Amino acid sequence: MLYYVLSTVYVLVCLLLLVVVLLQQGRAGDIAAAFGGSSSQTAFGARSGATLLTRATTVLAVLFMLGSLGLAIAWRQGTGSLVSGVKAPALPTAPLSAPAQTPAQTPAPAAPVKK
Repeated sequence: MLYYVLSTVYVLVCLLLLVVVLLQQGRAGDIAAAFGGSSSQTAFGARSGATLLTRATTVLAVLFMLGSLGLAIAWRQGTGSLVSGVKAPALPTAPLSAPAQTPAQTPAPAAPVKK
């Protein structure tokens, strides 16, 4: 039961993380910035204050990683085998008699005698 609850929460976190990342505004990601035409001299653009979306991304990313670890641990332990409580059939203890003959090994019946 816990596995299904954890899986459902994990899927919701994944969907929310996807939405939050897509809603964020790019940081000077136009073509001029790719070739050094950006007005800022920093490597990744000017640093801006953390907005609600960046904080939500951080929280959801942490939940995503923790959920991945939790599901991996839950999957590793597993729920057990379906036949764990069923006993195997007993094996025969007496030795078998002569091996059974196949139809190719059986002798052909004798031909009828004419009188």
